[in-house]
Amino acid sequence: MTTTTRPDILCIGAMLWDVIGRAPRRMAPGADIAGRIRHIPGGVALNVAVAMARWGLSPAVLSAVGRDPEGQALVAEAGRLGVLTGWLTRDTGLPTDCYMAVEDSQGLIAAIADANSLERAGESILSPLSADLAGWTGPVVLDGNLTEDLLAAIAVDPRLAQADLRVVPASPGKAERLEPLIAARRGCFYLNRLEAEILAGRACPDAATAAEAVVARGAARVLVTDGPDPAAEAVANGPTLTARPPTVSVARVTGAGDCFLAAHLAAALSNQPRQTALRQAVEASAAHVSGKDVP
Repeated sequence: MTTTTRPDILCIGAMLWDVIGRAPRRMAPGADIAGRIRHIPGGVALNVAVAMARWGLSPAVLSAVGRDPEGQALVAEAGRLGVLTGWLTRDTGLPTDCYMAVEDSQGLIAAIADANSLERAGESILSPLSADLAGWTGPVVLDGNLTEDLLAAIAVDPRLAQADLRVVPASPGKAERLEPLIAARRGCFYLNRLEAEILAGRACPDAATAAEAVVARGAARVLVTDGPDPAAEAVANGPTLTARPPTVSVARVTGAGDCFLAAHLAAALSNQPRQTALRQAVEASAAHVSGKDVP
């Protein structure tokens, strides 16, 4: 460990470089047009951690990052952004992971996530829970870039038995990895409508219906976003809430769900009411899509 600061929250999952190509107009399949390409720190776990730092909290990331130049630069930039990096797994002998996406004026076209190093590191990224972070009872963000086997192990890991788990799939293609946590009735889930439909096993007309369908599968608490349409929060044995995001122009989409989660969790940690927390989350997500960062 290289830090003595006790974190407020643990973010477990992907920490990598995002390579995002963005076109200023609608793209057809096979199109080759001028645009902008950015290299920025990314990965669900790191995105949430960076957003939590903007809310004045001290987040730490548990992930695998190489000792290659890309990894060294990523760790330095994460630290500059307020993220605690002293508990990372570095000595894997593997390169730092990377995510590549193409967006146009309407949103995401396609993306490829190379999280091979994280997947191969496996349970080793959790080793700080047996040392400096033993007895953790605070919030923990889990992202679906973790393997299904590791997520299943986390669901019954005694080191996290008292933790407040906040779970996000990372992409629709990884939503089914969350099944062990639903079966264990662990965690608060943050999903988009497609991810919720995958977990519910059926199509749903809106976020509220989708959130209720995942709760019916066994989850205790589920938040579902639906692009510009109302987001929803459903809980077992309680009312379902909705909130419509502000209308904004789309400047970017990658990371919007991570900003939603961070803003919602920040509100929860300051004991805000459910409706206030949901409103803060949709406003933060919309601000990110518009090109701004909040707070």
